[in-house]
Amino acid sequence: MALNATDFEQLKSFLDREAARINHPDFIYNDPVQYARRYDRLQDIEVVAFLSAAIAWGKRKMICDNCEKMLAIMENNPYEYVMEGEYERLPDINIHRTFFAKNFKYMLRGFRSIFSRYGSLNDFAKSVGAGESETPSWYLVEQMQRVFSDANGGETDSQCLPTQLKNTALKRINMALRWLVRNDGIVDLGVWDCIKPSQLYIPLDVHVGDTVRALGMIERKANDRRTVMEVTDILRQMRPEDPVIYDFALFGIGIGDKYLGIKIE
Repeated sequence: MALNATDFEQLKSFLDREAARINHPDFIYNDPVQYARRYDRLQDIEVVAFLSAAIAWGKRKMICDNCEKMLAIMENNPYEYVMEGEYERLPDINIHRTFFAKNFKYMLRGFRSIFSRYGSLNDFAKSVGAGESETPSWYLVEQMQRVFSDANGGETDSQCLPTQLKNTALKRINMALRWLVRNDGIVDLGVWDCIKPSQLYIPLDVHVGDTVRALGMIERKANDRRTVMEVTDILRQMRPEDPVIYDFALFGIGIGDKYLGIKIE
């Protein structure tokens, strides 16, 4: 969908204002990003970021409560817990909705394999050339799937890493990558240098999809990979070096006040 110059500038001004309002330290305390921010060691941050993102669907309070549950299981030492293999003795408890201990173990086996060979997920992403791909998010997941599958006896687990990469919006992975790659010293951590902020994609879920349609940015109804590409292309025109700063605006608009029918002024 093509926006005329006037509409584009009005939209950009509106999103700039909303992103600046929502991208604030206060945002951290009700968002899953808070858990990765508790740690200083890169590997701890990586484990917690990907686990928190893996269960990031549903109500935010439930997501946050269940992130706390995972940290408690890992005794608040994620990297050591992964490397020592303590998770293998964990009974098959429920962690979050349809995410169980078996899914948790699947991810930790994959992390352990990557840490043992590459040292960190950031160095793994460098090794496989994620930053050189035209679509780093999807390429990185493809490469992670290979290692995770090998670490789990050849099995795949779409609860942990999406398998339908041709169509998936990859919302949870794109959110984790925003946390890890963006660094403006406010909310996101910016601990990765394997991918540039300019290469990130918008984390697209139902709410963000509804928002971009209400704003007249797209007409497509599906919340899929193609829509992610179309929305991110528009955001890159607005801020080429940091398109997903607008995730704060697109996600935050209406949270708590049931927005529908946005008025751009």
